[in-house]
Amino acid sequence: MGAHTVTVNEVLDGHVALDIQCLDRIYLNAYVPTLQTSAQVTAFLSGHLGYPFPSPALFNQIGQRFRRAVASFAEANDIPWVRFGRDDVGGKLELMRPHLDRQAATGRSGVAAIGVAQEFQRVWTAYERHTATGAVQWSFTKTDRRVSCYYFYVWDADFGPAFIKMCSYFPYPAKIWLNGHEWAKRQATRAGIGFAELSNGFAAAADPAALQEICDRLNPGTIDVFVQRWLARLPLPLTATDRNAGYWWETSMRQIEISRTLVCDAPRHARGFFEALIADNLDLGRPHNVEIIFGRLIRRDTKGTFRTAIDRRDNGGVVVNVFYKHSRIKQYLKDGRAMRIETVINAPRDLGCNARLCHLPELQSKARAANRRILDAERVGQGCVLASPAFERIAHPTVDAEGRRTPALRFGDPRVMALTGALCQTLLAATGFTNKNLRVLIAGLLGSDYRPSQMTYDLRRLRLAGLIRRLPHSNRYTLTDDGIRIAVFYTKVYNRLLVPLTAADQRQAPPELRDALRILDRHVDNYIDHARLAPAA
Repeated sequence: MGAHTVTVNEVLDGHVALDIQCLDRIYLNAYVPTLQTSAQVTAFLSGHLGYPFPSPALFNQIGQRFRRAVASFAEANDIPWVRFGRDDVGGKLELMRPHLDRQAATGRSGVAAIGVAQEFQRVWTAYERHTATGAVQWSFTKTDRRVSCYYFYVWDADFGPAFIKMCSYFPYPAKIWLNGHEWAKRQATRAGIGFAELSNGFAAAADPAALQEICDRLNPGTIDVFVQRWLARLPLPLTATDRNAGYWWETSMRQIEISRTLVCDAPRHARGFFEALIADNLDLGRPHNVEIIFGRLIRRDTKGTFRTAIDRRDNGGVVVNVFYKHSRIKQYLKDGRAMRIETVINAPRDLGCNARLCHLPELQSKARAANRRILDAERVGQGCVLASPAFERIAHPTVDAEGRRTPALRFGDPRVMALTGALCQTLLAATGFTNKNLRVLIAGLLGSDYRPSQMTYDLRRLRLAGLIRRLPHSNRYTLTDDGIRIAVFYTKVYNRLLVPLTAADQRQAPPELRDALRILDRHVDNYIDHARLAPAA
């Protein structure tokens, strides 16, 4: 008896001990909205600061004052300095980990260390020109320049480890990084909810519903309180007078990770989950355009990356990545016992959201839907076995109560197999598919001409069979639950059973299978001889 093949549905339906959705890493841009145009720069230097003409020398004066303030702040509070090199890119947090741990041991919020790096930033540059009368005028334009940046690594009583990076050159753009799971852990502790930690997540919880409610509470207001609290404590290039005049930082979303963690009750079930995912969900229903997962329409002129890729980590782990424009979904096995699904949004407009922090709830809702849809597709991919009545209804002609005849979709018919294969490529199509979209896919699978009239006929029999439905007020269609099951069932049986078995006597087939077929052939030949049946002439 061969070993039983674990399926995704078996793991999800009986072995998931904890299912938690939470904001994970949060990376924000901080910018001064009233310093984003050349006219605003001129107004700040002349109107606000009161200088007779806007000279770029003022940029250096403000920058030098800021650098001195940072040095004084570090000396007064005995804060260590760390100078980052080029080789520290991507590893700054680990380099700062001892300092953060030391600050966390005190139990108080504080700056653990200050890092200094030379980095390219988008800043204002001035160009001198002379008027007809010989007077000097300055024009301002944004450009990328290598300037000093200060990383304030902080340990916060609410958010745990975080950092604020401040550019030392005008208009002083900043970056802010924090972690939603760390915030949720501290809130759960304060609420008296017992839990076990996963690396950057939760492995178990005494009250999963209450823990999920805490995760859902992390909102723009909570994050903005963190930002403004630390801006008030750190040395900054802008002063309180500047803030009162409207020159202060606002935040927008640079990179947001929205995660779903499914913790299995035993590590072997988690491994079985991921092995089943790798084995059974990469070749079926993989779209040419991954609009199907993100629920966004992709046109021919849409720019971006649309592909699926598998990355292998140094520790032997595997990460499945689905790319969409600037963003992606990644799935991987976490700590050997949990499936982590993360939608990583690098540009909120990829999902039709604006970038300001106040739009985070909308972005999180769409990202959670993407996490859910990809898991639903994986469920369907391994849960497509049909009951006999359902198969009979589709595979044979039927007549409804109104006398309308529904043509059969016979398994094995080349056109039907191309049709169901094309439907698999629209498996998660939140925006649906059109006659034209589907016809191109079918023609490619058939390898021959496929006329518009044939597509219209096939759409009709799919609709009458209850496999697709038309979206209201549009010419787009979407698969029903039966349509998903039929498309996956037909395609899986054909590709994974019939094709390999019909080639079982070929050299590329496994030796065991070829030996078994030879035995069957010999027994069939013996039965023919005993029946005294001569071969056909």
